[in-house]
Amino acid sequence: MVTYSELYPCVNGFRSKTTLDGLWKFSFDPMSMGKREGWYEKGLTDAISMPVPSSFADLFTSEEERDYCGDFWYETQFYCPDDQQDRGYFLRFGSITHRAVVYCNGQVVGEHEGGFLPVVCDVTDVVRKGQPNRLVVWVNNDLTEETLPCGSVKTVASGRRLAKPYFDFYNYGGIHRSVYLLQIPKQAITDYTVMYELDGETAKIYYQVTYGGKGKIRVSLYDADGILAAAQDGEEGALVVEKAHLWEVRNAYLYTLKIELFQDGRAMDEYQDRIGIRTVEVEGEKILINGKQVYLKGYGKHEDFEVIGKAFNWAVAKRDFECMKWSNANCFRTSHYPYAEEWYQMADEEGFLVIDEVPAVGMMRSFANFADAGTGKFTYFFEAPTVSKLKENHKKQVEEMILRDKNHPCVFAFSLFNEPETTSDASREYFSDVFAWARELDPQHRPLTGALEKNSSPEKCKCYPLLDF
Repeated sequence: MVTYSELYPCVNGFRSKTTLDGLWKFSFDPMSMGKREGWYEKGLTDAISMPVPSSFADLFTSEEERDYCGDFWYETQFYCPDDQQDRGYFLRFGSITHRAVVYCNGQVVGEHEGGFLPVVCDVTDVVRKGQPNRLVVWVNNDLTEETLPCGSVKTVASGRRLAKPYFDFYNYGGIHRSVYLLQIPKQAITDYTVMYELDGETAKIYYQVTYGGKGKIRVSLYDADGILAAAQDGEEGALVVEKAHLWEVRNAYLYTLKIELFQDGRAMDEYQDRIGIRTVEVEGEKILINGKQVYLKGYGKHEDFEVIGKAFNWAVAKRDFECMKWSNANCFRTSHYPYAEEWYQMADEEGFLVIDEVPAVGMMRSFANFADAGTGKFTYFFEAPTVSKLKENHKKQVEEMILRDKNHPCVFAFSLFNEPETTSDASREYFSDVFAWARELDPQHRPLTGALEKNSSPEKCKCYPLLDF
């Protein structure tokens, strides 16, 4: 049985990835004709070339193209090797902003709402091995009061549609992050969760692994020199590390976690990732990392950069971190959306703390929402009939953010909204529900009960705070 996973791609003897980044075909679709005319099956006509990943807006000069709002399409081709009978095939988009339908060889293989988290599509039963496969993606960057971030669309006298954000940053659209064709075993590791307890120089790493099919799990931990530090069998348990190297702020130390899946003594899958041993605790107004108070110094950032827009680029990220280190920062907030996963990987490496934020911004019918809230302006945002669908999307994106980022040592807090209209009973009910949902999902608030019952007590494992801005 093919398994579904949003784990960041890794490459080993069981898993492979092929980048589909490059020049794709691209077409604007202002009249929304593409679906009616079957572009997903026939392919795009009169298309132009578009780099993937990128934001299309920063590549154009004319207002019509730069500020385009509505439907647009991408197309490319890819090949699958025909010698991998025991593997499943997945397409993994780092993000597609803001909503997408993915077609492979004319068939729908995935749909997604939300522009800042991965889109993973199972194409195992759709691809033609050893032959070209057509990949077509319908995308839309409209803003509404039912989706995150919030806004609206206005049609001007000329007939052009313009996005009207309820927030103060540019509404980029496009395939913003890398696209991969993944080959993953049909019996595969699908997720893992870790949390930590410190006792002097000894650390306990509580873990839980999920996987598809039947089998046995082995978890091993290696230090920075590749020396085995601890190992344990079982899908949940505790790794005990003597004289543990801790992940400290601006002084990071990373271990390699290797998870192996065996069936009848035969290795079926392997996944490896880098983790940092550290605890997070809030005492009154103090934030403690590994029991030591930390004063946060840093930035509310954006991913935007000239020409590439919101696309990720390692050189840009490296320069950004060097500037932050030069200014003696130790923290940043991913205002106002989850960033590309590579930002968190570099923060893990550099010892930066990260406040991870869901794109719940613009929840007030005013561009100057913060200032208006201070003067008592009330727009009845959370009394509108759109709130039910909005909360559904909000909770889904909170779930996806926590699922994706929960194991990064850099992530010490989740931010669940930014500057909404919180002056009514309706807003209190709305956000109480969102916070309760986040606590239910977050393993630091919902401890790994099996492993903890056997080895320790939940209160000894420190928690992520949940924040709002």
